Amino acid sequence: MGGLSIWHWLIVLVIVMMIFGTKKLRNIGQDLGGAVKGFKDGLKEGTEEAKPAAPSQQLTGNSGQTIEGEVKEVKEKTNS
Repeated sequence: MGGLSIWHWLIVLVIVMMIFGTKKLRNIGQDLGGAVKGFKDGLKEGTEEAKPAAPSQQLTGNSGQTIEGEVKEVKEKTNS
């Protein structure tokens, strides 16, 4: 039980070309290449978005960490 030799692969390739034709195989190759290119472009865009932008406002304490927050007004009810 050996592996497939080069002759086996050539026979398989000839049969596939006979079934699908060279035009369909070329179109499949172009579609696959376009999909790989789109995937690589998506990865590049994802890493560019992950980079932090320049900080607009920073409040630093003794530890040097940025403190961000939101001020909310709290109204207390009194029983009169």
